[in-house]
This record gives sequence, C-alpha cells and structure tokens, in this order.
Amino acid sequence: MHPPPHRARAPGGARGGGAAPVRAFAREGARVIINWRASGEAANALAAEIGDRAVALQADVTDRAAVDALVAAAQGHFGAPVTTVVNNALDYSFNGDARSQMTDIGWDELAAQFSTVVRGALNTIQATAPGMAAGKFGRVINIGTNLFQNPVVPYHDYTAAKAALLSLTRTAAGDLGPDGITVNMISGGLLRTTDASAATPDAVFDLIAGMTPLRSVTTPEEFADAALFFASPWSRAVTGQNLVVDGGLVRD
Repeated sequence: MHPPPHRARAPGGARGGGAAPVRAFAREGARVIINWRASGEAANALAAEIGDRAVALQADVTDRAAVDALVAAAQGHFGAPVTTVVNNALDYSFNGDARSQMTDIGWDELAAQFSTVVRGALNTIQATAPGMAAGKFGRVINIGTNLFQNPVVPYHDYTAAKAALLSLTRTAAGDLGPDGITVNMISGGLLRTTDASAATPDAVFDLIAGMTPLRSVTTPEEFADAALFFASPWSRAVTGQNLVVDGGLVRD
C-alpha cells in the first residue's frame, strides 16, 4: 500500500482517537503520514514508535497551500503518491449542555465548524486526487458522527458540519469514481476512551453500552478497523456510503 495519511487537528493523528487509525494502518504494513497542527511532540513520538514507515508533518488542513506542501513533502519522503486519506479534522469541545442552544447559537459557530470539517476535507481531497487519479487508485475516508441519526446532544454546529461532509462524501464519490477513487464515511459515537471522552463518567459509558446490541461501547481500535476496510481491496465496489460503527446503537 502506498502511504496513506491520517488527517486530524484535534484530537489529532498523534493522540486519542486519531492515533488508533495510524497504528492500525502501520500494523497492516502501510506507510503513514501523521498530520499535526499543534501536537508536534506527540506526533513525532508516534512516528518514532512506528519507525521508518511513518513521518510526522505539520499542516493546518484549512490552509490549502499548507496541505499542498504536506502532500508534496509526503510524496518526496516516501517516493510515491498518497493513495489513502482519512479526513478527521476537528476543532471542537464536546461539553454537552454548555454548548450553544438553537435559540442563541451564532452563525460564526457554525461557520467555524464548516471551515474546519468541510474545508479541511475539501483541501485534502483536492490536493491528493491528482496523484490518485494518475494511478487509477485512491481511497478517501471521511469521519462522520452517529448524531445524524441520534441527535441526543445539542451539538448543532458540529452535527451540521458533519452532515455537510456526508453530502460531500456522496457527491465526491460520483465525481472521482471514474478515476478509480472511492469516497466513503465512517460514523461513530462516543468512543471508549479518547481525549474527547476522557472526562466521561463510567456510568455514562455503561448506560450507552447497555443500549447497544453488543453491550459495549466502541473503542478507537474497533473504529479504526472500519477505516482499514474502506482502504482495502475488499471495499473496491463500495463508494458514497456512510457506515455507522457504534456497536449497533444506531441501526441505519
């Protein structure tokens, strides 16, 4: 497999839920780019842990020029184009009832999420698509949320941006399919445990687990395995889809 990059801001490719896909891809023999914005120390530590098949590169994915430079650096480092992208850009605080409600949320809050989630994905897709098209092979994996189907918390801005990313997933699949590029989404809920969910009480995890058919809360490692499926030849006939990975809490 050519070098698949993991795109993330917060929690980032080096930490929490972002590190699990990096390790999963590396475990399967892929060369990985760990993209970081602010967590340089953690990113470089993860790259050192993996060894020669990993490199940590800084870029703010909302900056197209920075993304172009990252892709060029990755191709120069590994001597091959990027063929797999995981879009997980996020800059958000999951603080429940402290978030703005529908009666007072401002457009600036929604715009901030659209800028990170949607613009970040657009930049990485556009920057990597030419290299994928040249080889008639590419995989784009966007990270969504099960709050589409189960909006139990008032994350209006976050959920709206992720819903827009789902739409982009479907339209991009149509445009890029003739070049051998698939575009899919995997959507999870609360993961046990990431930086974002570290403050969640055990009682909440247990409550969610009790509502799932598997009686468990999905782990970052389990979620990462779904990304491996969409990156593998086994998914070659699947594109434009959203797979919910949450232990069956949401059955879509």
